[in-house]
Amino acid sequence: MKAIVYEKYGPPEVLHLKEVDKPTPKANEVLIKIYATTATKYDCWVRSFKASTRILALFFGMNFGLIRPKNPILGTELAGVIEAVGKDVKLFRKGDQVFGYPGMSLGAYAEYICLPEDGALAIKPTNMTYEEAAAVQQGALTALFFLRKGNIQSRQKVLIFGASGGVGTFAVQLAKHFGAEVTGVCSTKKLELVKSLGADKVIDYTQEDFTKNGETYDIIFDTVGKSPFSGSTRSLKKEGVYLLTTYRLPRLFRIIWLNLISSKKAISPLLKERAEDLIFLRELIEAGKLKVVIDRRYPLEQAAEAHSYVETGHKKGSVVITVGKNNNAEQDK
Repeated sequence: MKAIVYEKYGPPEVLHLKEVDKPTPKANEVLIKIYATTATKYDCWVRSFKASTRILALFFGMNFGLIRPKNPILGTELAGVIEAVGKDVKLFRKGDQVFGYPGMSLGAYAEYICLPEDGALAIKPTNMTYEEAAAVQQGALTALFFLRKGNIQSRQKVLIFGASGGVGTFAVQLAKHFGAEVTGVCSTKKLELVKSLGADKVIDYTQEDFTKNGETYDIIFDTVGKSPFSGSTRSLKKEGVYLLTTYRLPRLFRIIWLNLISSKKAISPLLKERAEDLIFLRELIEAGKLKVVIDRRYPLEQAAEAHSYVETGHKKGSVVITVGKNNNAEQDK
């Protein structure tokens, strides 16, 4: 089968197309023919091995390979069709259209992948193409997991920092679904997009510092790791929660200190991917309450170009990588 591989860490150019062995499902696994995957900031981070500290480098090396990649195939989310099932599989059958999240196991930049039936895998939304479905998992699962960890409640005031990105676009929609009043922070060119997703207010960070406008929030959700720590915590209400999907090591000590001395809390939990969460998201999608934002599409052989675009920091929503021949077919909805 064809796959995009990288045999050393480095810039997007280390990615190249290669023929590799087609996997065979184990007893509890399904074999999926992939029609679409994505290029995410996480994929780019793993490919480049940009660890900011020795501790983070050690963690990275243990999981992904210290000298060279343990798994030479990137890709954390996918949509496709089950081509074969292991002998013990009961939840799926051949021909099922699915979307799934391999997560840290990676492997979606290929024509085929094997996933355990009890992993983050579910039947694809009926009203989405494979491309759209592939762009749901990482962003939506992350947004859902973090908002739940923040104990989001109806009528709360929630600020989403990085509201136009892969996580942010879903965070805005999910926070609205939970009944919150949502403020989205993004750049000038993306204000209309964030408004269209349901944000009650939008702030252009190039023109206004949200930490200086006197507003306070029950939840501040930083989806990109770039919000000012001190200003953000000052902008929280007394029992407010500061959610961070990523941060550098110095912030860890500030998080610990804040949690020790204040009624305000900073949280950065490790994502747990669950099939039931994918099913929850699918139900919202099929009810028309959640939509995906796709910025650009690239064929598999142009994965390096997709990574280069993601690394510009200008993407809106998701960047999709198409695999196979049926990705764009309307009948695949």
